[in-house]
Amino acid sequence: MTTTEPSRGEETAPTGRPMCAYDLGFEAWRRELVANGVAEVHAAALFRALHRPVGPFASETASFSPPLRRWVERRLVDDHRYFQPPGHVVQDVASSDGLTRKLLVELADGARIETVIMGYPGRFTACLSTQVGCAMGCGFCATGQGGFGRHLRPAEIVAQVWHAQRQLQARGVEGLRNLVLMGMGEPLHNYDAVLAALRILIDNRGVGLAPSRITISTVGVIPGIRRLAREPEPFNLAVSLHAADQAERLSLIPVAARWSLTDLRAACLDYVAETGRRIFFEWTLIAGRNDTPKQAEQVIAFLDGLESHLNLIPLNRTDGFAAQASGRAAADAFRRTIQAAGIPCTIRQRRGLDVAAGCGQLAGAATAEATAN
Repeated sequence: MTTTEPSRGEETAPTGRPMCAYDLGFEAWRRELVANGVAEVHAAALFRALHRPVGPFASETASFSPPLRRWVERRLVDDHRYFQPPGHVVQDVASSDGLTRKLLVELADGARIETVIMGYPGRFTACLSTQVGCAMGCGFCATGQGGFGRHLRPAEIVAQVWHAQRQLQARGVEGLRNLVLMGMGEPLHNYDAVLAALRILIDNRGVGLAPSRITISTVGVIPGIRRLAREPEPFNLAVSLHAADQAERLSLIPVAARWSLTDLRAACLDYVAETGRRIFFEWTLIAGRNDTPKQAEQVIAFLDGLESHLNLIPLNRTDGFAAQASGRAAADAFRRTIQAAGIPCTIRQRRGLDVAAGCGQLAGAATAEATAN
């Protein structure tokens, strides 16, 4: 499939008319109930039942007040799926590392996305998808190799957390603490739907995740970075850099032709000045391409004056990109050079590679070699 670059003016996608209950934030629910003759005081009970379910939604309605229960029952007659999270898990596979699982979720139109659950000491993190496919076309990424399908609605992003929470609940472990929007798609290309979904997920009347534990990743969509800097919530920003000279970055990331390295640095400086928060930069280490001493010096120059942390990620294999991950010695030498310049730098732990759940490996396809358990 041919990848396509988004046209100008397409950095944000309209959320559209709500198609199910999970498209709506709390304030929208208050207005919806009032418009249907139900007192707004009942919005909290409905929102809690949707986002903190103990059992199936039908069982949750038993505790509703009679006016709310009658309205819900009438709404279910109109559309019995309205109060169901969109999509269903068609495959749930565990990595041999014992800490990573990948959920393959099929949406109503047959499109498929992937969500990854990662366990760490004392916490779980979910890696969410924000689009079916991706328009950015990064050659080393399986999602980018497949091209762009469509944007996800807020409900389709929120539902991934619902499915992940259910999976953890079934295993008798505590729920999610962190979210990273680093799955399929470019979050800032689907800006409005992403922000709508995150605002639903941080609402304490529902899931109640902390904004400071949510990281939004971007390949460098500058209009989105500038918008994010003005948002009131302290979400974290991660920028996929991968090269610190324009020619090399363009060879890896086609949209660098539109959003240049110079302009990206300016946007990042403005973001840090506006928010007071550091930026996490991602760097996929490719043997002989961007793991050289020269590249290390270039990234040091790029990050000069920026409050930042550089995450190094050895390349994960995909069928459409013929290159190798940097060896341990090269990765360590690169890290030491960055750290010697006073820049925080770590080599990220590789997770879930045997079930194609690593960075850049998500393609929305079943994992044939994995065993569900």
